[in-house]
Amino acid sequence: MPHCASMIVTILSLAAVAFYLSAAGVLARPLATGGQPLARVGMALATVAALAHAALLLTAHRGTLDLHFFAALSLVAWIASALTLVVNLSRPVAGLGILIFPLSAAFLAVDAFLAPRTAPESMSWQIELHVTIAVFAFGILSIAAALAILLAIQERALRRSRFGHWLRALPPLTLTEVLLFRLIAVGFVLLTLTLITGALFVGNLFSQHLVHKTVLSIIAWIVFGVLLWGRWKYGWRGIRAVYLTLIGMGILLLAFFGTKAVLELILHRTA
Repeated sequence: MPHCASMIVTILSLAAVAFYLSAAGVLARPLATGGQPLARVGMALATVAALAHAALLLTAHRGTLDLHFFAALSLVAWIASALTLVVNLSRPVAGLGILIFPLSAAFLAVDAFLAPRTAPESMSWQIELHVTIAVFAFGILSIAAALAILLAIQERALRRSRFGHWLRALPPLTLTEVLLFRLIAVGFVLLTLTLITGALFVGNLFSQHLVHKTVLSIIAWIVFGVLLWGRWKYGWRGIRAVYLTLIGMGILLLAFFGTKAVLELILHRTA
C-alpha cells in the first residue's frame, strides 16, 4: 500500500476507534454517575465513527467486498453500528451502543493494525448478492442478540427489584422486547434469502469446504424460525426468547466466523 494511502488508513482507523469509544463512554455515563443519558451526543459521536469506519473500509479494501476473516469482522461491525444508528432514528435504542460500539472499535482496530493485509477476491455478481444478504442478516441478528442481552439484564433487575439509576441508560423493557422480535423477523427473512441464494449460486459445496457453514446456518435458521413460531403461536417472551436468540446467534457465529477462522487462521485456506 502506498505511503499516502497507508497514512489515510491509519488516520481513519484512529479517528473511528476514538469516536466509537467516546460514544460508548457518553452513552454509558448513567451506569457510573447516575446522570441523565446524553443519547444525542453519543449517537452523534457514533455517526462520525461510522462514517470514518465506512471510509476506512472503502480505502483499505479498495471499495469491494473483502471477506477474509478480520476484514469480514470489521465489515459486520460497521453494519451493526450503522443499523444501530438507523434504528435509533425511530426507536430510542441508544443504550445498544454501550455493547455495539466498543466491539466495533475492537474489530476495526484488529483489522487495521494487527491483521495481515489482504486483497479482495474476485466474485461474480451472484456471489456478491449472496454475500451481501448474508452479511446484512448477520448484522441485524447481531443487534437482536445485543438486545437479548439487554433484555436479560433488565428482567434480572426487575425480578430482584433492583431499580438502579443505570437502567436509564437502557431502552424501555417493552420496547426492547418488541424491537427484538422485529429484528429477528427481518433477520430471519434475510437468512432465508441467504440460504436460497447460496443453494442457487454457490457451486461445488464440498470442494469449497462450505458444508459445516451451510449445516450450521440451517440449524440457526431453524432456531430462529422456532422462536418466531413460538412467539406467534404461544406468545413466547422473556428469558425463553433470550436463550433461543443467543443460541441461534451463537450457532450463526460459528457458521460465519468459526468455520472461517479454522479455514483461514489454522488451515490457511480461503472460505
